[in-house]
Amino acid sequence: MGQPTDPLVAANRFGLGPRPGELARIAADPRGHVEAQLADPTAARLTAPDLMASDRAMREARAAERVRQAERARAAEAGPAAGGKTPPGPAATPVPAMAGNPMPAMAAGPAPAMMAPGKPPAAAKPPLPIEAEIFRREQIARLARFCETETPLLERLVLFWSNHFAVSETKGNPVRVTVGAMEREAIRPHVLGRFADMLKAVETHPAMLVYLDNNQSIGPQSLNGRNSKRGLNENLAREIMELHTLGVAGGYAQTDVTALARVLTGWTFANPDEDDFHGGRFTFAPGRHEPGTHQVVGRSYPENGHAQGLAVLDDLARHPATARHLAFKLARHFVDDQPPAELVDRLARVWRDSDGDLAAVTRALVTAPEAWRAEARKLRAPIEFVVAMQRAIGRPADVGAANGALAALGQPTWAPPGPDGWSDEAAAWASPAGLSTRLDLAVQFARHAGDREPASLAADLWGEALPEATRVAIRRAESRQQGIALLFASPEFQRR
Repeated sequence: MGQPTDPLVAANRFGLGPRPGELARIAADPRGHVEAQLADPTAARLTAPDLMASDRAMREARAAERVRQAERARAAEAGPAAGGKTPPGPAATPVPAMAGNPMPAMAAGPAPAMMAPGKPPAAAKPPLPIEAEIFRREQIARLARFCETETPLLERLVLFWSNHFAVSETKGNPVRVTVGAMEREAIRPHVLGRFADMLKAVETHPAMLVYLDNNQSIGPQSLNGRNSKRGLNENLAREIMELHTLGVAGGYAQTDVTALARVLTGWTFANPDEDDFHGGRFTFAPGRHEPGTHQVVGRSYPENGHAQGLAVLDDLARHPATARHLAFKLARHFVDDQPPAELVDRLARVWRDSDGDLAAVTRALVTAPEAWRAEARKLRAPIEFVVAMQRAIGRPADVGAANGALAALGQPTWAPPGPDGWSDEAAAWASPAGLSTRLDLAVQFARHAGDREPASLAADLWGEALPEATRVAIRRAESRQQGIALLFASPEFQRR
């Protein structure tokens, strides 16, 4: 791959791929176009009347589960003699009405007015269980923002930080109904704020507490610990150090992990079964907290309840190893799998000097000469590829098509393989099977391009920068759809 032009860097390396006409609009000042997206620190926020706050989602999901448990108990009590049958799976529970809710529980089948004459109406599919409906609404809102945004750099930052603080909906319903809310509540408000604030928002979020089992962690010498068989759980403490802050080479030891785990005991959330108002919200449980002073990475933190853990997170956020670790990850994500050392050094210095001001660090990244002259070697991750195709054809976000494509490509939404998230290196997505699947998906998405001419679309997406070999292949295509599929399958579209 060659060196891209500035408009292509702006639209692809620092964006999600151009929409029709976008490349021409930014061509006069592509660097200014990117920098201007950093002007509004609130622009990444995402709200909608049909999206639940995480605590409400947990309460509604638990209420639905209690109803299902009661139904199963009644069915079991009735027994076979009375014709009772245990439901084979979660029954649907109506989603609570919300002001302005444009998405009722999903139902399949055409409306009766659309039926062929004399044909009986098809039975409507039952509504989705509330957990699935909450998750689906979050997916729809997220994909729509990706496809329609005027600030794609901020959405790329959302993708980056959500992957950095990875949680998986496969952990179970408590995470499934809060993972989208975690991105909206703990990530989006802080992508241009202070890293320490994002770190504290994430580590106190119910989705993270459940995913890494901190809600089950009890200090051995706490009031509860002396009367319980459960003990310390180090999962959250380990990932905070290894993944979220210092990095695996950040200079901490196992004793630091254990000490931080003790500090974090008592970090949990109110039980939705016991509290109809505060259930699902973060809370500090003194009875579970390991008392005393604890030493973490060379510093002592005296007993101070919940504030003791916040103090540790503040210090980890401003640690030089954290600056280095995250400067490298940002440069790798946006520029190259092996980013220039000078760029990493510069970003780490800005991080330290600004006390983790993510707007300042991002500005240093998007104005770095290395970022604009690097070759386009980064392979688009599956979510970037799918979004780029939907943006290219100017089609409204299609969450069904996107979900199927992402599952086929091995990157289902909010379901990373582990706490370290999805790989950010090209090799992880460049397997023969993965590339073959991309070709198949290029054909599928090309069917939705309407009457767009391939040559016109290519000009919209690359201007004069598209290599001649790709132009010739598009011109020789046997159909409009095949020409657009070739465009989507081209090396130029796959890389940024």
